[in-house]
Amino acid sequence: MTYSLINLQVDASVATLTLDRPEKRNAISDAMRTELIDALEHVAADRSIRALVLTGAGKGFCAGGDIAGMEQRMNAPTGEIGFNGWHRQQRVHHAQALLHTMPKPTIAAVNGAASGLGADTALACDFIIASEWANFSWSYIHRGIVPDGGGMYFLPRRVGLPMAKSLIFSGRKIGVDEAAKLGIVDRTTSAETLVADARAWAAEMSQGSATALALTKTILNQTFELSADQVFAQGSQAQGICYTSSEHREAVERFLGRGAGTTKEQS
Repeated sequence: MTYSLINLQVDASVATLTLDRPEKRNAISDAMRTELIDALEHVAADRSIRALVLTGAGKGFCAGGDIAGMEQRMNAPTGEIGFNGWHRQQRVHHAQALLHTMPKPTIAAVNGAASGLGADTALACDFIIASEWANFSWSYIHRGIVPDGGGMYFLPRRVGLPMAKSLIFSGRKIGVDEAAKLGIVDRTTSAETLVADARAWAAEMSQGSATALALTKTILNQTFELSADQVFAQGSQAQGICYTSSEHREAVERFLGRGAGTTKEQS
């Protein structure tokens, strides 16, 4: 697939999606969002792709929403601003939901500044690995708007409610060390090996059954909203599906075919 504002490469079953507007620090325009949605839908549907790494070209990960787009919305006729904003929000939420609900592991490889929507986009991934040049800020407050890319949902689950409020209310920038201490960043590495390390991690996280992984991720993504009984119920349904999968059958047959002396595992 060929895009003009993003780049999508697949190697050894791991897709690397690069936001590619380095001159704008990879700020997400409406046109980039359209390409991003298309690429995410493709990755989600392609069963030969087992994991996704998301990163940014140049020195920044993502500077957030494109300011030029904000200016265009403000200059729209008064009677159209509200609906235009609502329509844009539907696209923003669709893109973020595609990333959050991707039925395979996702890793944000943060190579530089992740601001506003950029910080939210990193949080929408399962894991975040960052280089020494990474920094994060939920800077919406400085534009007179609220976090609209999932930050009000994702950030409290990473750092707790009081700290999430502090970061969002102040809009302050935090470096990679503080981000790691707070639990925003899961791993740190050098800028030179960032994407390679992210891809290796993605490959490690996607070695198991794709069916079991997708079903498990779907339930885990809801675990803070569901009761224990609901989690058990969804788990029972997911397990029933796993019992019928070729991956389960092949795994059991491999296990039963092992030679004597092999330590058996329970599942």
